[in-house]
Amino acid sequence: MNSNKHITGIILAGGKSSRIGSDKGFLLLNEKAFIQHIIEAMQPLVKDIIIVSNNSDYDILNLKRVNDLIENSGPLAGIYSGLHHSNTENNLVLSCDVPLINTETLKKLTANIEEHIDVIQLESKGKTMPLIAMYKTHCKNKFFELLQQGEKRLRFAVKQCKVKTITLNTELEKFTVNINTQHHLRDLSGFENLTGLKQQ
Repeated sequence: MNSNKHITGIILAGGKSSRIGSDKGFLLLNEKAFIQHIIEAMQPLVKDIIIVSNNSDYDILNLKRVNDLIENSGPLAGIYSGLHHSNTENNLVLSCDVPLINTETLKKLTANIEEHIDVIQLESKGKTMPLIAMYKTHCKNKFFELLQQGEKRLRFAVKQCKVKTITLNTELEKFTVNINTQHHLRDLSGFENLTGLKQQ
């Protein structure tokens, strides 16, 4: 079941990025947009890729782009929107702010797909990462119900599902660094030497 024929990639690129001042997906690392790094890491593992964003600039990537079905409701709504448009049971979901992510790290998720597990997420340094995770498409039903109730907390929503958590070893955890502020962006220069390992 972990064949790429049964997995859709979903990239969440709908955030307003208010803390960093621009669309994070188009920020550059080694002269390549964050979202392009993410696509390249994800592509060997999935059948199709969906970008969830209201920003039509992403159409230049020639991938399926869908708008948020419920606006201003955060990543929970983004995941719901992606799952709504997915044609596969299993979905690899990533936010667009993890440009160091690589295929090897993502394989930790795809290799652990189980029929009766709704969500498979990574954990690093004691912190779970529901924005680097696998989701069953039927999770959209629970997520829609929560969104209709005004619930926007992704971790709360994940806890309503059957979850499996994969703890990363120290060799891989550095690839899950997320970039949310200008300070993080400046610090990223110290990680540039890691990008040669991205396709491990």
